[in-house]
Amino acid sequence: MSAIWVVIDAVRGSAPRDAGTAMKVTADALEGTIGGGALEYRATAIAREMLAKDAPDTTRKFPLGPDLGQCCGGAVTLRFTRTRHATDSQHVHGHPVRSHRPHPEVLWLWGAGHVGRAVIHALDLQACKVTWVDSAADRFPQSVSRDVTVIPTPDMPLLARRAPVHAHHLVFTYSHDIDLALCAALLQRGAASIGLIGSDTKRARFFRRLRAMGLDPAPITCPIGDKSLGKAPAQIARGVVAQLGEIGQAA
Repeated sequence: MSAIWVVIDAVRGSAPRDAGTAMKVTADALEGTIGGGALEYRATAIAREMLAKDAPDTTRKFPLGPDLGQCCGGAVTLRFTRTRHATDSQHVHGHPVRSHRPHPEVLWLWGAGHVGRAVIHALDLQACKVTWVDSAADRFPQSVSRDVTVIPTPDMPLLARRAPVHAHHLVFTYSHDIDLALCAALLQRGAASIGLIGSDTKRARFFRRLRAMGLDPAPITCPIGDKSLGKAPAQIARGVVAQLGEIGQAA
């Protein structure tokens, strides 16, 4: 099957993934991730256009600012190639080890992308009641544990305003605008805790905008996880689940 490898060649400033991270793109599937969000969406579209037109390998630079709607504030250079090199191997096939630490009893997870799926896989689903939300049914994996309640909805912030006030929330959607709207809705509704994926830059911008709305962002933990573990979905999930264990013990 024809495929394009999308490889992060260089990173300047803050970015979702490190140089060397790779993603395989075919006409109808993805393998691995370069960080999700608008950058990955744009890169996937470019790769599939290359496949359709049989275009030559290319390299492009993407500022992670207003043009892509991302808050990282850095820039990423992507290499689009039909040849996989030995160094292009940081995309993750494995999964994090399931945690046996206590979890919050009620957990809502917003976003069914790479990180959301890794967190679902890492959780002890017998230990908490999980509701998993995204904007459309086809964003979820084909097979989901019966212990997870899956809710596709075109208006996630509207649903957030109806979520249980005692629930803990993890916000991992594909859009910074949706992330911000969810945080605002959950702060207005009330929540036991809110964990938000992102960077220090995203945290500063979100908190400033939430305060401008008259909201106190103190219940939000951002970035959620442990940056020292790495930026791959499984590594993020490992840090997130560890933090959920701390919340579960404190609850």
